[in-house]
Amino acid sequence: MRAVTYTLALLSLTGSQVAAAAETCLTPREATAVASYALPAVISGTSQRCGPVLGKDAYLTKEGAKLAARYSARKAAVWPEAKAALLKVGGAGEMTEAVRKLPDATVQPLVDSLVTGLVVEQMPTDRCSPVDRALWLLSPLPPENTAELIALSLGLMAQGKNPRIGKIAICKS
Repeated sequence: MRAVTYTLALLSLTGSQVAAAAETCLTPREATAVASYALPAVISGTSQRCGPVLGKDAYLTKEGAKLAARYSARKAAVWPEAKAALLKVGGAGEMTEAVRKLPDATVQPLVDSLVTGLVVEQMPTDRCSPVDRALWLLSPLPPENTAELIALSLGLMAQGKNPRIGKIAICKS
């Protein structure tokens, strides 16, 4: 889920944009769209990061590429809403406007690479085994259900006085 949060913060690259993101909340539907779009890259990054730690018998080692490919089937359908959510998080600023003007064929690989890279670089390896098990447990579900569960989890984690996941707030229902 941390990678989804990083994805949501993709456009928060300048100080003013971080401040704007802190004042912006995503609806559960927007968070679901971002999760749906980001999951294949998250799974790929997790497989890269955890493969050496988990070994050849782990679920991710055996099935990670297939799972990421299955989840990729929804990327085109959810991209417009995911992109809008990412731009919303980016707030008003030159960087956001520059990204808004770029063709999707340029922005999508950037988002994919960023998400995969963040997971590969920042995921603690002591989480590999639980994440491997979680993906195994979630794998029978349709990709849209998994994305909904992630958005629901983010929303639940954001309950309380400060409904934030990092710099991103999930709108209270």
